[in-house]
Amino acid sequence: MRDDLEQKLARYEEIDKLLMDPEVLGNGARLTALSRERGALAKLAGKYKQFKDLNRQIAETNEMIESGDKDMRELAEAELPDLRAAREKVWDELLDLSVGGEDATRSACVMEIRAGTGGEEAALFARDLFEMYRHVCEAKGWKTEILDMNPTELGGFKEVVLGISGEGCYRELQYESGGHRVQRVPETEAKGRIQTSMATVAVMAEPEDVEIDLKPDDYRKDLFCASGPGGQHVNKTQSAVRLTHFETGIVVQCQDEKSQHKNFAKALRVLKSRIYEHKREQEAAKRSEHRKTLVGSGDRSQRIRTYNFPENRISDHRINFTLYKLDHVLAGDLTPVTQALIDYDRNEQRAQFGNME
Repeated sequence: MRDDLEQKLARYEEIDKLLMDPEVLGNGARLTALSRERGALAKLAGKYKQFKDLNRQIAETNEMIESGDKDMRELAEAELPDLRAAREKVWDELLDLSVGGEDATRSACVMEIRAGTGGEEAALFARDLFEMYRHVCEAKGWKTEILDMNPTELGGFKEVVLGISGEGCYRELQYESGGHRVQRVPETEAKGRIQTSMATVAVMAEPEDVEIDLKPDDYRKDLFCASGPGGQHVNKTQSAVRLTHFETGIVVQCQDEKSQHKNFAKALRVLKSRIYEHKREQEAAKRSEHRKTLVGSGDRSQRIRTYNFPENRISDHRINFTLYKLDHVLAGDLTPVTQALIDYDRNEQRAQFGNME
């Protein structure tokens, strides 16, 4: 962790120098990107500088204690407990800022919700998840934008892709990645039997344009007619866009807008987020130190949560957390769940990086 903090502080100081470079000042796009990056790093870098300063003061105080001067030694011994207490407080604050991994400070992300096993009921559950996250974003003051939507005839979603922006959105929502299971009696079930269905959620940090340099030669662009439930054509023009990234094979499409240009812009955002996530996972695999915490794996195949409607219960299987307020959660009060996950992640970080020396 100390190496990571040193790198972030070095990057913060490097950006400070770059922001005084006339070449950067004359490039609006790069200036904006660097300013955003600096803002994201500012709190962590400032806190780490404070931690290093306290470490330096403690080292100097220990030297005074070891000196032969009695008065200096007594003064230093009196001061040392307060310095250590201050360092411990700052270290805890650093750990809290580090919870959620290296992308925790990002203020934009892309969320994909897909229906899994369970047919139409799974699609309706995907819609319920979409509504839940929409309410969460409203309560938090985060902005949402539908990037793509594939509805079904009964009002469910085969897939829906959201762009979310706002302070702390990725830090909290990243824990939602994985398989979500619902247990309830479907509206179409005449005999009142409980059915189990699945949906998957993926939350990806949205990178700045300068982080993913995507050129037209890097992908294939296909146009097609947007379609709605049951294959009905929403329009007869080729406004829907499909992008295929050659290097990774990642495919995204967008058909929510009537404008081809708007669909293309949205598809590019999703593609960049998926490429960024792909590269991040590759780098983590090479280092063999991808976040070991269970709550941060983000594996779609991992069943992370169960929503039991008859019992009004929501259970997160990663941390053995159960709450009998499913109705409140679906209405947008996800905080008890996300806070439990953040606390679990924080405790794991403290166990792994608890040494301040």
